[in-house]
Amino acid sequence: MKKTSLYIFLIIFGIVFAYPFLWMLSATLKPEIEIGSLNLLSSNFSFDNYRVVFTKINVGRAFFNSIFVSLCVTGSVIVFGSIVGYALARLNFFGKSLIFNTMIFTMVIPFQITMIPMYILMVKFGWIDSYLALIVPAMTSTFGILLFRQFFLDIPQDLIDAARIDGCNEWTILFRIIWPLSTPVIITVAILTFMANWNEVLWPMIVVRAQDIMTMPQVVALFKTGGAADSQLGVELAAAALLAIPIILIYSFFQKYFIESMASSGLKN
Repeated sequence: MKKTSLYIFLIIFGIVFAYPFLWMLSATLKPEIEIGSLNLLSSNFSFDNYRVVFTKINVGRAFFNSIFVSLCVTGSVIVFGSIVGYALARLNFFGKSLIFNTMIFTMVIPFQITMIPMYILMVKFGWIDSYLALIVPAMTSTFGILLFRQFFLDIPQDLIDAARIDGCNEWTILFRIIWPLSTPVIITVAILTFMANWNEVLWPMIVVRAQDIMTMPQVVALFKTGGAADSQLGVELAAAALLAIPIILIYSFFQKYFIESMASSGLKN
């Protein structure tokens, strides 16, 4: 009875949690006059709202830009984050504690403080309206480094010492021994980084004005605030659904590794 009650509670809670998103999806398929209803079903389902979105904005190009930028940033955060995390976890060198504490301190600095100096750098480098302005500033992540460090601290030191005795250098140990054991944390960092960059709006708004470089969140935001949606809620929800669905699918596929990493290494040491 206890297990049955628990599952009933979880099912009800899951339905309550998922209902707003399900309502949004159903609203994108309804006529404008029926969107105010809380019912998920309608006899007048159509894809007219999505046709309007694809007609008024270049969804394909914006989707490609977001995928390209997010994948480049995610890959660089994994590589550089694991390198720095391994050094902070397993190497002994002068100033290691100072570097780690300084990195932790930077996590409390709001992006709004560094936004203007970063924009000035992008202007001086001539990277405005280019992919470099979207990718390079985000190539490292302090939170990613912290997750890698915490996970690497749980790997037995005997394994690393045995690899060194066999003649492996630090690069070989990291990429051929540590990485295969670090699938959960790699996927966790990948999901968090990809989601953060996929949903980023403010920075692309600042450094990108060319239509062919704009990312999906930027295009959707301009689509809504610029009046192209003609204040039609169904069209705006359809654009939002196109933005949210890829993230939901990615997280649903990798959630097991995400939970495993957060449970095993999130806040240890």
